[in-house]
Amino acid sequence: MAPQDSPTVACPGGDAAASTPLGGPRLDLDCWFLSGPTAAGKTALALHLAGRLDAEIVSVDSMAVYRGLDVGTAKPSLAEQAAVPHHLLDIISPAESFSVAGWLAAAAAAVEEIRGRGRRILFVGGTPLYLRALRDGLAPLPAGDPAFRAALEAEVRRDGTHALHTRLAAIDPAAASRIHPHDAKRIIRALEVAHATGRPLTAAFAPAPHPVFDSQLLVIDLPRRLLSDRIDRRVEAMFGHGLVEETRAAAALPGGIGPTARQAPGYTEALDVLIGTLSLADAIRRTQDRTRQLAKRQLTWLRSFKNAIWITA
Repeated sequence: MAPQDSPTVACPGGDAAASTPLGGPRLDLDCWFLSGPTAAGKTALALHLAGRLDAEIVSVDSMAVYRGLDVGTAKPSLAEQAAVPHHLLDIISPAESFSVAGWLAAAAAAVEEIRGRGRRILFVGGTPLYLRALRDGLAPLPAGDPAFRAALEAEVRRDGTHALHTRLAAIDPAAASRIHPHDAKRIIRALEVAHATGRPLTAAFAPAPHPVFDSQLLVIDLPRRLLSDRIDRRVEAMFGHGLVEETRAAAALPGGIGPTARQAPGYTEALDVLIGTLSLADAIRRTQDRTRQLAKRQLTWLRSFKNAIWITA
């Protein structure tokens, strides 16, 4: 896995076969991309598309990388994975964090394996940060400042993330709008870049949209009420199909469920149910609210891909 602070550079937009210098996937006309908000129906459509394209699926989901977190991440079932080969599922433990650079490196390896079998590649998922990195590469960023980072981490342990997120919003409103107020890791990294360079994190990016990505990205869009109803039903099904039990099992593993994995709606709530600080009914309602917020953020990011093909229902 590439380290969190490894510098990578945006891939040139004019070369359809270009790859990111530190091992990102080489995108070409054999690559297709399917995204959309959570609960929009990406899995079902992806299976259909993969069959039509003779493709294998590369997951673009920052939570599906975790082993044992199946119910709460709505992973494709074993039968669905048997029908179409899937990649980048179940590759790290719930205690670990996973950088965008690490995902790009893993995706590059998967893509070349698929090409070696003479098949196309269908990238599927709703993590826009991964999609943006796939399209643009990663900007060169400074090495971390251990002392500065340690001070910020101590502040998070003492006071939580709200004050740091507010500080980030004052320095870099664009980055703050894309980073969840509870995502301590990414808030700290953005502040660290600003501290080291005197410039906001977003100023480091010089996007050069990849021509293949621009022309072959499909985004599922649903009417807001329909999407909200689907989210409610999905969350109820997650808890009904063993989310609390899955959380108990993962929490008992060495390292438990780390802070990155807990960002997936449902796991923090299930942990609160297990320790008795939240009722099951309240956990379901809170998870539904968090999932709707996630879908809203996903759609906001996805609208920045101006040439995407939007599929409405």
